[in-house]
Amino acid sequence: MIKIAVDAMGGDFAPKEQVEGAMLAIKNIDDIEITLYGDEKAIYKYLTNTERIKVVPSEGTIDMGEKDPIRAIRNNRKSSMALALSSVRSGDNDGVVSSGATQALIAGAHILVGRMKQMKRTAIAPLIPTINGGSTILLDAGGNIEIKPEYMLNQAYFAHVYAQDVLGVKEPKIGLINIGTEPGKGRQLDKEAFELFKNDSLLDFVGNVEPKEVLDPPCDILISDGFTANIVMKTVEGTAKGMGKLLKQKLKKGILGKIGLLFSARNLKSFKKAMSAEEIGGAMIYGLKGVVVKAQGSSRANGFYNGIRQAALICRKDVLNKVKTHIEEMVE
Repeated sequence: MIKIAVDAMGGDFAPKEQVEGAMLAIKNIDDIEITLYGDEKAIYKYLTNTERIKVVPSEGTIDMGEKDPIRAIRNNRKSSMALALSSVRSGDNDGVVSSGATQALIAGAHILVGRMKQMKRTAIAPLIPTINGGSTILLDAGGNIEIKPEYMLNQAYFAHVYAQDVLGVKEPKIGLINIGTEPGKGRQLDKEAFELFKNDSLLDFVGNVEPKEVLDPPCDILISDGFTANIVMKTVEGTAKGMGKLLKQKLKKGILGKIGLLFSARNLKSFKKAMSAEEIGGAMIYGLKGVVVKAQGSSRANGFYNGIRQAALICRKDVLNKVKTHIEEMVE
């Protein structure tokens, strides 16, 4: 059995959506067991099925607006997030899913799970949906606001293995997010990273990729620093939501529009679902000794289910051990 820890108290709608997402995961995934960490009384209010689910009581939560996440983790070792992360370090669980504060989760993961020695920096790597129904790995989406080009290359190796073993891409292509496609574009960081990727014999580098191509990219992996990639991710999410609302408003105007809305309702719903981060479930934090998946703070039950499904798949595919082996071979 694959054992998944769930931080039941982190996020906007805790613990209701976490608990319901966990029960949905148990219903649909046969080879997992789930441990919910949080306020027992609050959890049992929603937990109607305890099959392969157990509850471990915690004390307090890490606030979403915490200004000093490292201190918060160190001073709240019995919080739901800290206990869930510690359970992976101790071997009680194989992976963690949390929709708690991002920086606190990253800090906690470093302290309580630990970083792989093969990785110089961790990275948040969500999957961005593409117009052809697939997905693109985006990194780093907020873990490192400032980073060295060689660390980006290190992260690209991890993404290469993830794309092969989890997404099933035989020969992953990687692109560098930039303001233009021509070599020499961008900041000094972008120029140095471009040269590193171009001269690497193990990565299939397609060059610079402009943000306008994010939903239809010429690659399977898009990489930049945490500030840039985070803006790209949130712009895509916001634009998708805005376009959906705009289309609905336009179709509501006039009798013909309303008739059109009636016939296109299913397609609009399909569009919304395709662009929803909830369908992916979360972003894996690359570079840790254990599997940690960051779900959106506003995740509902389906989003949490998909986060658990994603964490279980990563464990099932033994991604971390494969990454260790591949990176060791790559850097020799």
